[in-house]
Amino acid sequence: GAVLVAVAAAIGNLLQGWDNATIAGAVLYIKREFSLESEPTIEGLIVAMSLIGATCITTCSGGISDWLGRRPMLIISSVLYCVSGLVMLWSPNVYILLLARLLDGFGVGLAVTLVPVYISETAPPEIRGLLNTLPQFTGSIGMFLSYCMVFGMSLSELPNWRLMLGVLSIPSLIYFILTIFFLPESPRWLVSKGRMIEAKKVLQRLRGREDVAGEMALLVEGLGVGGETTIEEYIIGPANEDIEDQDISDDKDQIKLYGPEEGLSWVARPVTGQSTLGIVSRHGSMASQSTLGLVDPLVTLFGSVHEKAPETGSMRSALFPHFGSMFSVGGNQARNEEWDDDIVPREGEDYPSDGGGGDSDENLHSPLISRQTTSLDKDIVPTNHGSLTSLRHGSLMQSTTGEQVGSMGIGGGWQIAWQLSEKVGPDGKKEGGFKRIYLHQEGVPGSRRGSLVSLPGNDAPVDSEYVQAAALVSQPALYASELMKQHPVGPAMVHPAETPKGPSWKDIFEPGVKHALVVGIGIQILQQFSGINGVLYYTPQILEQAGVGVLLSNLGISSSSASLLISGITTLLMLPSIAVAMRLMDIAGRRSLLLSTLPVLIISLLVLVIGSVVKMGNVVHAAISTVSVVLYFCFFVMGFGPIPNILCAEIFPTRVRGVCIAICALTFWICDIIVTYSLPVLLKSVGLAGVFGMYAVVCVISWVFVFLKVPETKGMPLEVITEFFSVGAKQVAAAKNN
Repeated sequence: GAVLVAVAAAIGNLLQGWDNATIAGAVLYIKREFSLESEPTIEGLIVAMSLIGATCITTCSGGISDWLGRRPMLIISSVLYCVSGLVMLWSPNVYILLLARLLDGFGVGLAVTLVPVYISETAPPEIRGLLNTLPQFTGSIGMFLSYCMVFGMSLSELPNWRLMLGVLSIPSLIYFILTIFFLPESPRWLVSKGRMIEAKKVLQRLRGREDVAGEMALLVEGLGVGGETTIEEYIIGPANEDIEDQDISDDKDQIKLYGPEEGLSWVARPVTGQSTLGIVSRHGSMASQSTLGLVDPLVTLFGSVHEKAPETGSMRSALFPHFGSMFSVGGNQARNEEWDDDIVPREGEDYPSDGGGGDSDENLHSPLISRQTTSLDKDIVPTNHGSLTSLRHGSLMQSTTGEQVGSMGIGGGWQIAWQLSEKVGPDGKKEGGFKRIYLHQEGVPGSRRGSLVSLPGNDAPVDSEYVQAAALVSQPALYASELMKQHPVGPAMVHPAETPKGPSWKDIFEPGVKHALVVGIGIQILQQFSGINGVLYYTPQILEQAGVGVLLSNLGISSSSASLLISGITTLLMLPSIAVAMRLMDIAGRRSLLLSTLPVLIISLLVLVIGSVVKMGNVVHAAISTVSVVLYFCFFVMGFGPIPNILCAEIFPTRVRGVCIAICALTFWICDIIVTYSLPVLLKSVGLAGVFGMYAVVCVISWVFVFLKVPETKGMPLEVITEFFSVGAKQVAAAKNN
């Protein structure tokens, strides 16, 4: 479901690519009809009006999308595309054409800003990078199809530029139909407005399964901005008789985790003696530690999660075949018939059997918070509380201090859990409260049998199995202490403490959000100044030198048609590279792709500089330039092309995502305008070698910025990413104060 929805949404970017390519071809014929050879300003405006429209609409699109929703904005975008196409088809004079281009720019601005947000909010964490590379892919397909169409039209005796531009309304009509009848609203936006039932239905459709309790709870938790979060670590292992007989079972810090089968349970103990960011101090890579503190602690923090993750991407850890849903995506536990009699699913809910399920996600069924009672002789008695309660598929935790935890998978190997504390206050009364925990299994510690890791202060039995888990512990987003008296089954999802608030400017100045904005704005600026516009501008000239123009003229193709065909071929070369990037985005990761592709861009630009300065034969020069340009394009669309937009759609909290994305997109458009209009001036003043030299320097700065500041976000739920930003920003602030 999520894949089809992402493909449909990415048609918005196909239209943007289509429009960019069409105007590049049509402007040649518009000049002739309106005699604009003597008026370069008007000619420039016809092309630039779309940029101006996109920039203007972006200033308000974020706030409006946080207010109205993502889907209505995509619908408006499709309408603007369609109307602008029809007006361009009619345009009796230049002024009507300029108006149509402005409307078209509005459509482009909305699509470019909101499609990545929409895909990020609907995609599962494991394939979010792949799906968010789709806009780049469809945009290039749109450009290629458009170049083919314009090239075909240019071969006629009297090419009709109105028809070239007006054809846009046909694919945009298809996009309009899809946005109206196929695209659902973003579940994260629905939850932010308190529309829980709608959000649940959308999630069930997107995930293709009935039980989405874990992710629903995650979306609620994502509504918080800031908040105090600590990082703790637990060692989790089986609570077998040998351990339970020792004094370890009397440990007050011990949390007990019960499995789905009778007699199968685990204990979790905090790893003591660690700082709040113990995970970094223990696992931060030595390279990061040795760079004199220049690397952002946030980068090390994110890196430590990926460094220590089990090798299987889906977290269906073969190490623990019976570890249930504690650290696996699907329910792969053996069925215990005795227990099923005690489980009464909610009316109308049908639970699939384990037999045919295997590792399928359809088997994931767990409550928001499951309740158990534990008698003195450790018997486990499940009780039904009228919610999604399937003990077969929920992992239940209960600590010896009376704290209860219900845990669920939320994607990317993460689990969400709550601790219900009932502490006795000074006046003797019981005080209750929730703590929200995101759990993540760390790498296989040492050996399969767990002999290298033991619970603190005890030797691990040789045949036991242990995992180490990082835990992000925080207060739940929406939960009031007075609701404890009502014995709620789950957190805010079932009993919201307050009506979710809209975005406020105050939230943007929260340390984690500010930190994310620095990363988002920085990478957008560097992307635009890394030379893509200059190389695009120069490509026809290079290919002309390489003899492609001569070859085409021998075939009887005019120079204007030849330039269109050359541009189309260039675009076609990008598609395989984007396909490779889609495959690698969730395997290698965003940061790794940037760090490995940017050096190729630097080398390509330096070769172009040398080619411009050093005198060499025409054939050699043309060959070297052509190879450099092709390499630049291929590696740009693998890394620096799609990743800035992907990152910006991932690193902001739900409540301010629209506003923050709009700020980043506005930066993108302003820099695009600056680069586009400064290029001819720079070519006159410093020449081609100077321009490419400047771009190469920007690429070097970009590599340093990515290395020091850009964290790896692959496979992590959006809410966990924003929580990490919050923790990392506070760590930076604490370091400065110290």
